[in-house]
Amino acid sequence: MKKIYSLLLLVISSVSFAQTFYSENMGTPAATTAIASNVFQNSTPIVYSGTGDVRITSASSGYTGASGGGNVFLTGTAGKYFQIDGLNSSAFSGSNIQLLFGYLTASTGTQLVVEYSTDASAATPTWTAVTFTNNTNTSWNLVTVAAGQIPSSTTLSLRFTQPATTQMRIDDVKLVNFNPSCTLVLGTPTTLCDASTLALDTYTTTIPYTGGGTGSYTITPTSGTVAGDNPGSVAAGNIIINGVTEGTALTVNVVSGVCSYQTNVTAPDCKPVNALPYEETFPYTVGTALTATQTWSNVNTGDSVTTIAGNLSYTGITSLGNSVSFSGTGAESHTPFTATTSADGGLYARFLINVTDYSNVTTDGTQTYFAVLTDGVGSNFKGRLFIKKAGTQYQLGLTSGTSTTNYAATLFNVGDTVCVVLGYDFTSNTLSAWFNPTLASFSSSTPADLTDTPTTAIATLGGFLLRQDTATSTPTITVDELKITTTIAGLLGVSQNNNIAGLRMYPNPVSNGQLFIETAANAEKTVTVFDVLGKQVLNATTSDNVINVSALHTGVYIVNITEEGKTASRKLVIK
Repeated sequence: MKKIYSLLLLVISSVSFAQTFYSENMGTPAATTAIASNVFQNSTPIVYSGTGDVRITSASSGYTGASGGGNVFLTGTAGKYFQIDGLNSSAFSGSNIQLLFGYLTASTGTQLVVEYSTDASAATPTWTAVTFTNNTNTSWNLVTVAAGQIPSSTTLSLRFTQPATTQMRIDDVKLVNFNPSCTLVLGTPTTLCDASTLALDTYTTTIPYTGGGTGSYTITPTSGTVAGDNPGSVAAGNIIINGVTEGTALTVNVVSGVCSYQTNVTAPDCKPVNALPYEETFPYTVGTALTATQTWSNVNTGDSVTTIAGNLSYTGITSLGNSVSFSGTGAESHTPFTATTSADGGLYARFLINVTDYSNVTTDGTQTYFAVLTDGVGSNFKGRLFIKKAGTQYQLGLTSGTSTTNYAATLFNVGDTVCVVLGYDFTSNTLSAWFNPTLASFSSSTPADLTDTPTTAIATLGGFLLRQDTATSTPTITVDELKITTTIAGLLGVSQNNNIAGLRMYPNPVSNGQLFIETAANAEKTVTVFDVLGKQVLNATTSDNVINVSALHTGVYIVNITEEGKTASRKLVIK
């Protein structure tokens, strides 16, 4: 929506300021990505093409505004290029337009060629080179193409070409306009989640500004509602955008006459902290990135841990949902849970793993860690489960540090399903690991396969993380049936998801909008329904065993049923 602030123009400032009217940070690709396949910051009518690719390596740094995410990489092959079409600079005078971009070259003896065109779609387009100060080092630099070279045009295109055999990188391309009457300066946006639940929440962004107090401004966000200070009457304040859906990136345009400003806001994940006991059965659609759900978040960039079909099986565990898989390099997936401290006594995480392929790890003895206990912050590791290649088999290790020689003697085979229990006793400051325990008789007296004493006692545990290291160290691993509790007893016996006696849920599939849920007690039940991305789509209480599900669309859902303190989960199909 638009919100217009009006004020008679009383003063024309003599201070010159550059207003950005186009900005591109190359997005955040999971890995090396072709330009045509990359998700850029801008979309239609802007079009990106070229023979380079977009990478996350050698991220931009060292200059003001370096985004540090993806960057366009031009290999050491002469003629590799990156082209941007669909730019519109017609609102500004060519004498005021500047082009800025982050630039890195592997050799100062070879420099980038930068050109513009106003007829790039023609059969024989005209490209005109622009001049700029070349890099004098092999680090990232911010290049400024002086005003007077880039024209005012509705059909502007830019092209960046690597002319020889030197690798080059480009990031943070901007077009800005200098105008003495344009004095507004937009600061760095901040975001705050309005709530953090299993449903899709909203967030608020605050954009500080200075240089206001004159003129009439139109503020147009791509989503949300404008509030906050009026830059027409308030010299310095905050523009506020309310009600933006989590995960939705935001662009805010501020226009006053010939002065145009733009700022881009990265959307936060408004995801909840999972209550203990916490059970993750991965009930998501096959192919779903784990961090696209409402219970997991990315800690860094790279390809995601992904949902796959089927389950791992182990005596004493009833498997539900699907499972997840990861291999080689990629992003770390973190799920927070209720913070536990010495007041809780301990913490225990149980999960199933199956190393399905070790062929990418060719060197015997290669080790890495892939499962981590955190303090609730994804980057604060407190306990790490290691894996080490041992011929055609592997061993599992444990440490509270960053490396370990603390490996269990047991050798596991590719294709084995292994039940892992990680535990920490706050009282004795002992980190423990059990491999393939008999759950029916598992207790605090069961000897651990591995123990570790942290140098500094762990004060808080509040998160579990799956880690992908490098292409040649992390094998292909399936993980299933994660359960986290504060007691060993919470891990024992039949899954908590099957504790309601006599539970029947029918019909399934449902086609008439009514779902019947019966139990031996037939007491009042709380029924919560989640879609395959973990979004809560229904929450109801019933004492007559009937739930109205007519509002649900065709598809697969997970139903959580709670009765008299006991919980069960079932799959539901709506036809």
